[in-house]
Amino acid sequence: MIRYLLAALLWLTALPAFAQAGQQADAAPLQFRDATEEARFHALTVQLRCVMCQNQSLADSNALIALQLRREVLDLMRQGKSDAAIKDYLVQRYGEFVLYQPPLQGRTLLLWLGPILVLLAGAAVVVALVRRRRHEVPTADGDDGQEW
Repeated sequence: MIRYLLAALLWLTALPAFAQAGQQADAAPLQFRDATEEARFHALTVQLRCVMCQNQSLADSNALIALQLRREVLDLMRQGKSDAAIKDYLVQRYGEFVLYQPPLQGRTLLLWLGPILVLLAGAAVVVALVRRRRHEVPTADGDDGQEW
């Protein structure tokens, strides 16, 4: 009975090492056939977003899913697929979120116009505050209510 417990304990302590070895195998650098393939790969991965990191491109992310997606993109390139076909494949799999610049459509309109609307709303608030402050009437004795 003690042997089985020790064997189970040994197996459980070795499990993280096996998992890490699998991740390190995925982290091996990609080998490109030529400079044009490498340039195309980098141009494409900069246009794609890491599905886990949310604010990093596929080229910049160190997440395991990003490493796997980079390998998948390279495999699709080597299968002769165009950049548009690769993007379409990833959009079908992960949604339009995977694109750093999603197409301008009805469902992505807020995504494109949202920052402009927030900026305009902030400017309107600033203008309203300045106008209100300008139209405030100072008190007759010159006391503005502040203590020095």
